[in-house]
Amino acid sequence: MSAHSIRILGLDPGLRNTGWGVIDTEGNRLKFVASGTIKPPTDEELSERLLCLHDEIKKLIEEYRPDEAAVEETFVNAGPRSALLLGQARGVCLLAPASCGLRVGEYAANAVKKSVVGAGHADKKQIQMMIKVLMPTAKFKNADAADALAIAVAHAHHRPALNRREASL
Repeated sequence: MSAHSIRILGLDPGLRNTGWGVIDTEGNRLKFVASGTIKPPTDEELSERLLCLHDEIKKLIEEYRPDEAAVEETFVNAGPRSALLLGQARGVCLLAPASCGLRVGEYAANAVKKSVVGAGHADKKQIQMMIKVLMPTAKFKNADAADALAIAVAHAHHRPALNRREASL
């Protein structure tokens, strides 16, 4: 990683599967670093599952040393209980990097899709294909990890505007 590159951790929150992806960005160049999925044990109490998610994110931060993080805003229409559980996982995904001093960007799913594919209603296969186009060395085992990489890419694309906005405040 060069002195001017920024390392970004992207997180796609979920209580069963939280995708994660790490990229380096320097200007417009994107470089794949790593990706995977955190799978908290489904047979544990909710508090233990959330703690597992927290601890695994902290381990990723220790291992990959990102400069910033990005989390997808959640859109759920599967019912109030599902939305509440997913919201709790999302809260952990926001809290863990913030507690390590990282700036955390939040992006709507449509903004992520538009940043990566160019259309706000792209499907998962289109996202995976474009991640491979943007970063040919990218490796991901499932859609959750690919989505997390897409969230990191969206953050890389929006960073200049965020930095300008913060500088003007």
